[in-house]
Amino acid sequence: ERRRLNIGYVARSNGVSSYREISPQRLTHYRDNWYLDAWCHLRDELRSFAVDAIKAVKIVDAPACDVAESQLDATLGAGYGIFSGSEVRWATLNFIAQRARWVAAEHWHPEQEGVFLEDGSYKLRVTYSNDPELIMDILKYGPDCEVVGPAGLREKVVGLLKAAVGRYGDE
Repeated sequence: ERRRLNIGYVARSNGVSSYREISPQRLTHYRDNWYLDAWCHLRDELRSFAVDAIKAVKIVDAPACDVAESQLDATLGAGYGIFSGSEVRWATLNFIAQRARWVAAEHWHPEQEGVFLEDGSYKLRVTYSNDPELIMDILKYGPDCEVVGPAGLREKVVGLLKAAVGRYGDE
C-alpha cells in the first residue's frame, strides 16, 4: 500500500537499538541475507536495514516517499558490498601469484578492474564506499593480499592485522 513503517532496529555493528520511521523501497538478497533498502526519515537519507535485525514493525498512516530506482542504485549500489554509499573511492589490492588465478576468477564488483602483473601476481582495483565488508574480504586472504591504496584503507588493515597478531602474544 506504499505506507511508511516504524521499525525497531538493532544495529549489527554495535548492538544499539533505535526506532526509525522509514519509507520502504526494495528488498535485496545479498550473501544469504535479506536487506530492506529504505528512506530513513530519522537520518534523512537512504539506508539498508538487515531484515533479521528489525525487531518490531508498525504501519504508519502516511504515504511512503518514493525514491527513483536510479537514485537507489547510485547511492546503495555504487560501492563494494552491501555497505555502500554515494562517496565512492577505489581500492587497489595486489595478490601473490599463487592466489592470482582464484582472485581473477572472482566477481567482487561490476566495475572491478584486474590485471596480471609480470611476476604472476594480480592487481585488482575495486570501488567501495564504506569499508567494513571490503576489509573482511581482504583479511580472509591474510598474507596473500596487500592493500596498495588508498593509504587510509591500508592503515586500517595493518592495524587490524597487528591487533590479530597481538592476540597470540609472542608465540
